[in-house]
Amino acid sequence: MEEKSACEHNRIKFFPIMMYAIVMGMSGLTIMYQKAALWLSMSPWIGTVLMGISTLLFCVITLLYVLKYLKYAPAVQKEFSHPIRLNFFAAISISMLMLAIVYKETYPPVAAIFWYPGTLLHFYLTMYTVSFWINRNQELEHSNPAWFIPIVGNLLVPVGGVGFASHGILMYFFSCGLFFWIVLFAILLNRIIFHHQLVVKFMPTMFILIAPPAVGFIAYFKMYGTIDAFSTILFNLALFFTLLLAFMYKNFVKIKFFISWWAFVFPLAAMAISTMLMYHETKDLILWGLSYAMIAVTSIVIAVVAYQTILHMQRGEICVQE
Repeated sequence: MEEKSACEHNRIKFFPIMMYAIVMGMSGLTIMYQKAALWLSMSPWIGTVLMGISTLLFCVITLLYVLKYLKYAPAVQKEFSHPIRLNFFAAISISMLMLAIVYKETYPPVAAIFWYPGTLLHFYLTMYTVSFWINRNQELEHSNPAWFIPIVGNLLVPVGGVGFASHGILMYFFSCGLFFWIVLFAILLNRIIFHHQLVVKFMPTMFILIAPPAVGFIAYFKMYGTIDAFSTILFNLALFFTLLLAFMYKNFVKIKFFISWWAFVFPLAAMAISTMLMYHETKDLILWGLSYAMIAVTSIVIAVVAYQTILHMQRGEICVQE
């Protein structure tokens, strides 16, 4: 019994901040099915059920991470000072912003409860992360697509923030997100092409490349309500990265399971939502077919990732010391 209790305590100590990627993935799936019900006449109950699951997951993961902080504060501080894990702290505020989007149409007061603190927290985490990059020498091998996580959150602020804040505030976050996406993409492309490849466990984070243009497209439409040349460019860039990663599928099919697999889900859901939005505005039949394809692919991927997560939890292979 003592050995079992010690094991449980260690699980809390090694509970990773990356677990919030699960909330990001499930929230993205929820929004995808909400929009599918609105624009493709799918059943609305799927989105309603997923709304409850996403909220419950956020509460449970937050409770466990707070417990980790209370019992093992140095372990949390170590993660917060880690050049790679630091980027995943923004997944907390992104999860809150995504839950705000989940509730925005049906329960605006609940959405506001998530959006305001989520925006303030993300503002702080963005400032802290960028200052961390500036104040400490970063190794090139530390650069990976997870660096986009604090940036993507800035683009999410306008998606859920229309009606909660002024256009100027929303445009501030949109501008910062767009600028740093371009800068970080150049750094990342340089690393991938001219230096060492990504560590295997971070290969799934390549899918995060889809997220900035896909989310940026949605944010731009939310603020301006039009499909113009700029928004079309953003959508096409998201489509390019989606097709590129599909073309590179052999790089991902034999990867050993890591919790970073959840990085597959959120970008795919963002692309599915972008495609449905573009179809809804243009009525292009190719986009209609692509919308259903993206919904199917995202659903299959999250089913596989969720199954593998549960399986490895049962084996005691998650929340262990690396």
